[in-house]
Amino acid sequence: MDYRYLLPLVFVLISACGQPAEEPVTATEPATIDYPETATVDHIDNYHGTDVADPFRWLEDDVRESDDVKAWVDSQNDVTFAYLKSIEERDVIEERLTELWDFERYGTPVKEGGRYYYSYNDGLQNQNVVYTQPSLEAEATLLIDPNTWSEDGTIALASYYPSPDGKHVAYLVQDGGSDWRTARVIEVDTGNVLDDALEWLKFTGLTWASDGSGFYYSRYPATDEEDKFQSLNMNQSIYFHALGTPQADDRLVFASPDNPEWGHFAQVTDDGRHLVITIWKGTDDRYQIVHQDLTDPEAAPEFLITGFDNDYTLVGSVGDELYFRTNRDAPRNRLIAIDATDPAPENWREVIPQAQDVLDGVNLIGGKIIADYMQDAQTVVKVFSTDGEQTGTVDLPGIGTAGGFSGKFDDPETFFVYTSYDTPSTINRLDMETGEVSVFRQPDVSFDPDDYTVKQVFYESKDGTRVPMFIAHHVDVVPDGKTPTMLYGYGGFNISQTPQFSITRLAWMEMGGIYAVANIRGGGEYGVEWHKAGTKLQKQNVFDDFIAAAEYLVDEGYTQPSKLAIFGGSNGGLLVGAVTNQRPDLFGAAVPAVGVMDMLRFQEFTAGRFWVDDYGSSDNPEEFEALLAYSPYHNAKQGTEYPAILVTTADTDDRVVPGHSFKYAAAMQKAQAGSAPVLIRIETRAGHGSGKPTEMIIEDYADRWAFIVENLDMRLPEGYGS
Repeated sequence: MDYRYLLPLVFVLISACGQPAEEPVTATEPATIDYPETATVDHIDNYHGTDVADPFRWLEDDVRESDDVKAWVDSQNDVTFAYLKSIEERDVIEERLTELWDFERYGTPVKEGGRYYYSYNDGLQNQNVVYTQPSLEAEATLLIDPNTWSEDGTIALASYYPSPDGKHVAYLVQDGGSDWRTARVIEVDTGNVLDDALEWLKFTGLTWASDGSGFYYSRYPATDEEDKFQSLNMNQSIYFHALGTPQADDRLVFASPDNPEWGHFAQVTDDGRHLVITIWKGTDDRYQIVHQDLTDPEAAPEFLITGFDNDYTLVGSVGDELYFRTNRDAPRNRLIAIDATDPAPENWREVIPQAQDVLDGVNLIGGKIIADYMQDAQTVVKVFSTDGEQTGTVDLPGIGTAGGFSGKFDDPETFFVYTSYDTPSTINRLDMETGEVSVFRQPDVSFDPDDYTVKQVFYESKDGTRVPMFIAHHVDVVPDGKTPTMLYGYGGFNISQTPQFSITRLAWMEMGGIYAVANIRGGGEYGVEWHKAGTKLQKQNVFDDFIAAAEYLVDEGYTQPSKLAIFGGSNGGLLVGAVTNQRPDLFGAAVPAVGVMDMLRFQEFTAGRFWVDDYGSSDNPEEFEALLAYSPYHNAKQGTEYPAILVTTADTDDRVVPGHSFKYAAAMQKAQAGSAPVLIRIETRAGHGSGKPTEMIIEDYADRWAFIVENLDMRLPEGYGS
């Protein structure tokens, strides 16, 4: 299991929705926009001798606690939803999105205690459910149905963890899109939910003791309710919860009271012999490792690796050897084995050395090692012996992404998902003895993949760096220099943008648009060096790469600036905001979602302090200058003709707090000298994107795509949606 995606670096979930205006608006021409007046304050901060005005500081207040901010949100939403409802194509886009979304979707199966578990959605269910079955041929039984937890579908199942004995499943509940979680436990045979309820969990998984008596988890101290969604998260500790006992009796396993900024993540190896605690303090994949021998009742947790120098991602164990994927002496990663009884670095065993491609995921299955690599942001899967000898490959059908491969070292099978821009996520079974791949579940989506084309191109950035980009569109679309095009990017936190299927992107391509994804620096597509080249004082490389991608699409005859939209969420929202400010002439529309927009104060809220690894901090004089130079909020230039902008955020986003988007939207509305709209869509009962119900996602994307259609002057294909 790769725990990195549970840590606060996870910006990938980017959707943000809102409630429509109560009064219907006739679908004619968009009304003239009369923006609400936003009050300003005379607030100035001094950074290292430089005065920086913050006229919209009051918009940082929590909308749930401030009547003034709530009134501003309501007035902005009234204007935004009136505009969106007036777009003629908006309803037919929502209807088509709903039709496309209505197909069965399966998660990759997990096997524990002789049973299989997998997530499922029948099509338009607001939340995925969980089924279990004793064999692949047996009838499946519904075990967990989050759709019964709330009327509006905003209480979600965040993740689930079957016990090794197959008797229980522990799971995490997410309310309103918040990062906070509540842990519950269900009995598999009866479906009864136990009284166990654990609160104040965030950035954690649940990992069971081998006998199924309880599980380890991470939690923060309780905080005041009014500070729950904005205060900094400190003093995370590891506890053990014994089933059937109150949380107050949970045993403290490990904490770092002298280092309150440290986070802790626990994993029990599949054989139950080792407890491995990963200590993190930011998003830079640099960890310390603590180990406890669970076979010895007298053993205490002891440091195995110190220093926060490198990435050490636990893969699993074989006997006393712990396998880690690491970038120590290997910027594109390698696999090592550490003897827990003799862990000195000089005794580490290199199992798979660094290769030309980035070693992305590693799993120990069926007595073998399955390693998936990124080759120019595409997946290549290889099979090795535990001695590091390559014994085979796993064939994939094309340009795409494969992942999963979970299971135990003695399992005879594993499951993985394959996906691409033109291929819905297909679940495959891999027989570890024969190497045979068979389809386990294949979705039936109402489109023909042969109608779409996917290719990869390479272009030069401003400094000559070669950057890859994926381009996908319907085969009937012949780029003519003015084809409506959407360019997506992220560029941060070592997160790679590999090909993924998406109903929303399919809908865009079905509407006649080109979809492009730029694999810009800051991501992990080419390892540590590619990531570092887009961080801190080099963050401008990210924006230069994205701008160069847009210029490539124009120069190569795909589109023109008035027909080019840009879209990104979270760190990608920062990307969109920054390049819109830097090159307003290059784009026709911009949709920054849940973006980090105030680069001088992001570290003051919730998980923001973790991002200093990527961004730097305004507390550092040199980094302050770099941050101020591109911060979207601070670089709104008065009297500039900006493209059409639709900012999206949500009131319960406690990862990138909505004040970022509030302040940015207010600044851009004030700065806009052109006629293009600058709007903000603020969802209620939603967060950073995770856990959002299907109905709200469809409404959200119908609004986004309608906004782009309107402002790129796009004409939908004849008969679209009929």
